[in-house]
Amino acid sequence: MNISKSKIPLSIWAIGFASMLLNISTVMVFGIIALYLKQILGAGTGFIVMLEGFFEAMAFVMKLLSGLISDYFRRPKKIMMIGFSMVAISRPIFGLFATVPMVIIARLFDRLGNGMQSTPRDALVGDLAPESTKGACFGLRNAMTTAGSFIGGGLGFLAMYKYDLSYQNVFLWASVPASLGFLLLLIFVHDPHEKEITADKKPIHHPLHLKDLARLGKPYWMLMIVAMVFMSSRIGESMLVLHATQSFGMDPSFAHGILILYNCTNSLFSYPIGMLSDRLGRYGFLALSFVILIVADAFLAFSGSLPIMLIGVALWGIQIGMSQDMFLCIVADQIPEDLRGTGIGFYNLINAAGILLAGLIGGLLADKYDQFVTFMGSGVIALFALILLIILRPAIDIKAHEA
Repeated sequence: MNISKSKIPLSIWAIGFASMLLNISTVMVFGIIALYLKQILGAGTGFIVMLEGFFEAMAFVMKLLSGLISDYFRRPKKIMMIGFSMVAISRPIFGLFATVPMVIIARLFDRLGNGMQSTPRDALVGDLAPESTKGACFGLRNAMTTAGSFIGGGLGFLAMYKYDLSYQNVFLWASVPASLGFLLLLIFVHDPHEKEITADKKPIHHPLHLKDLARLGKPYWMLMIVAMVFMSSRIGESMLVLHATQSFGMDPSFAHGILILYNCTNSLFSYPIGMLSDRLGRYGFLALSFVILIVADAFLAFSGSLPIMLIGVALWGIQIGMSQDMFLCIVADQIPEDLRGTGIGFYNLINAAGILLAGLIGGLLADKYDQFVTFMGSGVIALFALILLIILRPAIDIKAHEA
């Protein structure tokens, strides 16, 4: 093996740092937006949960569109930069307009921008990553992204403390790291497609056809069925914050601590698991992430105290990092290089449907019953996803067929 080709390229490190800065900005807002809507603007819990599901679904729809656009124009870096700029622009809207409609508009703009940068980012990582370290490259990117999440949680907590629980000031400060991430992409990220031209020196475009969906392959679509069911169990993280404050009386000023904890465990496990999956395979770790979500839901549902509930939060973070890394690695392993953005984009669209369904289920269960039933419902769906993965794995695992 050529050692030089096994190293993680500089552009992937730059993408990781830019993603970290973007997530610092995102979590500074996300960590308090549910409390802002409820305590300051008077929105109901069920409305907030369903709203978050809708926003996440829209972000995943944008991930599909950005993947298709990225494959067509073969310019993933430029698509990423547009997404970063949308996130940065949304922050002043949060800070300057204290009404539910304007917060909804800003939140939608924020999630669309996040969605726009996500698929081209992962497609670019897949293009730049050496085959022997692909899992490590995706794990590193996710580890740095989620490191930004718990750093953002810490900065959000400090900002809330410094400005005496002033939500607007935190929102305005959150525009700084997003803007710095944009500059990092501009200067340090190399797009291998930028110099691709046709014989007459025009940029290469990749027209999209329906037959490309068939080219993604049956194993890919079987995997998407599993992803759809699993994501339907993923109730929004805002429910964790509401659970801690409503069920255990946690001070709202510590809301960022919930996000710090699950993002910390996410970041700590992503890179090592990615490296291990390069050697031991992806499917065992994917199944393990499903099991961890089931256990996390049990801790969250049956916890009688805040410390026990926080164990569930920590496990929640581990399963997020493991499941998303393994899904992305399997997709990048299987689909043709010229359809990488499309394949990751459709994976994100499937996630959008699952997230939207999870938000609807979680919101209805929270309003009609209680948070115990909400988390138990999540665990039951995750168990079904695990069974489905075990049943469909022979149809999904291309390497097993080749062996």
